[in-house]
Amino acid sequence: MSRFNVRKVAVLGAGVMGAQIAAHLVNVKVPVVLFDLPAKEGPKNGIVTKAVEGLKKLKPAPLGVPEDAALIQQANYEEHSELLRDCDLIIEAIAERMDWKLDLYTKIAPFLSPNAIVASNTSGLSITKLSEVLPESIKPNFCGIHFFNPPRYMALVELIATPTTRPEILDQLESFVTTALGKSVVRAKDTPNFVANRVGIAGILATFKEAENYGLSYDVVDDLTGKKMGRASSGTFRTADVVGLDTMSHVIKTLQDNLKDDPFFPSYATPAPLAALIAKGALGQKTGAGFYKKVGKDILRLDPATGEYVAGGKKADDIVARILKKAPAERLKLLRESSNPQAQFVWAILRNSFHYAAVHLADIADTARDIDFATRWGFGASQGPFELWQQAGWKQVAEWIKADIDAGKALSSAPLPAWVFDGRDGVHTAEGSYSPTKNAYVPVSKLPVYQRQYFPEAVFGSGAAEPLKSGTEEFKNEEVRVWTLDGEVLIASITAKLHLISPTVTEGLLKAVEIAEAKYKGLVIWSPDDVFSAGANLEALMPVFMKSGAKGIAPEEKKLQDAMLRIRYAAVPVVSAIRGIALGGGCELAVYSARRVAAMESYMGLVEVGVGLIPGGGGLTYIARRAAEMASAGNANADILKFLTDGFTAAATAKVGTSAIENRKNGYLLWSDVIVPNKDELLHVATQQAKALFESGYRAPTKSVFPVAGRNGIATIKAQLVNMRDGGFISQHDFHIGALIADVVCGGDVDAGSLVTEDYLLALERKHFCGLLENPKTQERIMGMLSTGKPVRN
Repeated sequence: MSRFNVRKVAVLGAGVMGAQIAAHLVNVKVPVVLFDLPAKEGPKNGIVTKAVEGLKKLKPAPLGVPEDAALIQQANYEEHSELLRDCDLIIEAIAERMDWKLDLYTKIAPFLSPNAIVASNTSGLSITKLSEVLPESIKPNFCGIHFFNPPRYMALVELIATPTTRPEILDQLESFVTTALGKSVVRAKDTPNFVANRVGIAGILATFKEAENYGLSYDVVDDLTGKKMGRASSGTFRTADVVGLDTMSHVIKTLQDNLKDDPFFPSYATPAPLAALIAKGALGQKTGAGFYKKVGKDILRLDPATGEYVAGGKKADDIVARILKKAPAERLKLLRESSNPQAQFVWAILRNSFHYAAVHLADIADTARDIDFATRWGFGASQGPFELWQQAGWKQVAEWIKADIDAGKALSSAPLPAWVFDGRDGVHTAEGSYSPTKNAYVPVSKLPVYQRQYFPEAVFGSGAAEPLKSGTEEFKNEEVRVWTLDGEVLIASITAKLHLISPTVTEGLLKAVEIAEAKYKGLVIWSPDDVFSAGANLEALMPVFMKSGAKGIAPEEKKLQDAMLRIRYAAVPVVSAIRGIALGGGCELAVYSARRVAAMESYMGLVEVGVGLIPGGGGLTYIARRAAEMASAGNANADILKFLTDGFTAAATAKVGTSAIENRKNGYLLWSDVIVPNKDELLHVATQQAKALFESGYRAPTKSVFPVAGRNGIATIKAQLVNMRDGGFISQHDFHIGALIADVVCGGDVDAGSLVTEDYLLALERKHFCGLLENPKTQERIMGMLSTGKPVRN
């Protein structure tokens, strides 16, 4: 695959977006220099320095680990413009002022490399107008790039061409943004607010209006428009608070200033409650008050009638919640026909979204797929408007929308476009997605970068291949599918809920290793969602425990440990492809693999203390072995305890790494492991790693003995635990569990430096794990977790 070689990126503007874009570039190991104006007082880089320091405190964290803030090179335009000559990509992210942007372009133009791509991160300004001030030599390399906030977590990036942008520039940038930054790209037309914000903000404004029409409070609306509708859990008004009401107002103003001929123009009016909040400086989460306000532990909501904050937390009516669980066709029919105001409200906002998307499709996007993907990736929805419309029955829903328009119930009297009624059953087909301007179904992009995505996200109706029905199946039981795509590497996919590891899963993984050793170059453990494995399935072992107690669990625990060793010592490389959560047994499965390939957003940790247990699938044995390996790598006589402390602390506190970078710091990923920015490339990279290991003459590690810290190490750790217990930081039961973890990772009652085997430590793990099962405090924690999903502190 040809690749745009980005040696360094310059980000111009150290505001909220610029600083966070720079942070994400650091996350994916792209060198970056962050520019801003010279400070009027103190060091000239003062503005950038303050922004970089702020990155360490932001939540959600823009950096994989806070210390990586030091990797952002700081600069100001007065002293460091020469640095731009070495940058292959310049992302301008200053305030949304056309005059300021144009002035900056004029100043930096003499310092730009002739081959550099220059892109403006704007949420809605005309890219074509921005390009007009640039020298003729730079115009062909200029385009728009719109990241969504927060840039690390939001998948969507919109790319916008001008009439003078060279097509290959957008291809190069799309490939870089997809693979190197891990983003999902939609190409937008140069229209106000582009695709996602155009549709999304229009939808939020419509929600305001319909909430007022049906007399619904903001908390009820958020409950209705959150997870119950397959959207972001924050719903509508909480999302507005998080984004910032001033930011939202700016995007609304772009609609008001540039779309006066739009048939939906009246609906772009700034809602009175929003205007009132902005007027008094209540801009949402960043100012502590917006549509919601936190007072102590209570979340209050705004009452728009009085302008005061009142108790929040109201939920949707049960009958509406039940309707929203129905299949799409039945769901929309029941909502439309219901007399319940909440149901009528939901139908109204869905109808409005279908109507708006259809009327504006030709103006704002190339295809219906672009609108659906922009809605998904930019606003956290599980479906776009066209997908739901098509899934619910295109022709019937179209008639309902038309009837509501004719009856004056819709936001606009604009009729649905003629193509809606041309006999079609939808806009997404196996051939492609509909483009009104081309009057054709347009297939997905054929850029080489997408050949790395075996199972990319697809829209409903596109007939995309389903991972768990693809390839050649070698073995399957109730909770594991073992299959191959290429006949060279075997894939094991855990299909159990949350991919919990039960005896059935263990059986399936062992079968996969057996088949891989007989016929394949390697085995990849991968599943097509955001869970690698949430851990061991305790519920599956409850019948055994109830019948035989802890002594009945011990053989099952040994089977799990033996399976981990079988994976570690397999004759072919086993590669764990991790995305999302890998907790407890899931983390152990990963660390016992020959290699790990992890998506940036991977969350790993040994969390068993939350249910009153110690890691029992080999996690503590791994910590002890790794400490010995690290100690001997530095000095044969090194103090093992020094290398053991971080691993012990992580297990004893159930610490979870909140990025692949932090997982590497915590020791659950090694420097030899691979971090993949784009989750959809995970399977490709993992299979390539398995093949590369095999072709390099892979042999499993040799079973060996290694030194442990012994009783002296246990005593040192327990002394620290005593201080924590006596200081009220941990409970007596936490102290007990911590002491047992120390006993395992230090090797039990032996001299410091004693040589032990993995089997010896695994037996200690098993003994303490089963002993804790008999403890009433642990049983209380387990039952609490199984019944509420939340840890019990006792």
